[in-house]
Amino acid sequence: MFSHIVIFWTDPENPRAVDELIAGAEKYLRPIPGVLHFHVGKMVGSPRPVVEQTYQVALNVVFQDKKSEGDYQVHPLHLDFVEKVLKHVKKRVVVYDFE
Repeated sequence: MFSHIVIFWTDPENPRAVDELIAGAEKYLRPIPGVLHFHVGKMVGSPRPVVEQTYQVALNVVFQDKKSEGDYQVHPLHLDFVEKVLKHVKKRVVVYDFE
């Protein structure tokens, strides 16, 4: 199993950035072949200081293996997501990949 976690900080000058990012991920990323689990959503606040709360959106995608994640990265829908959505709404992105 291979997990691909992406944390997004959106452009604060775009009040619709969070919704656009989530809708774009649903449209372009969810249907890509090889995805075993897909979850995208807004950051949930917590009173616990150990919980990171500066980001706006997180994406959790699970694949069978690293090869499937590599295929996902170059899939035309993923490339469309980057060009048509991500470049217009992001301020910062951090990725955590693990097996």
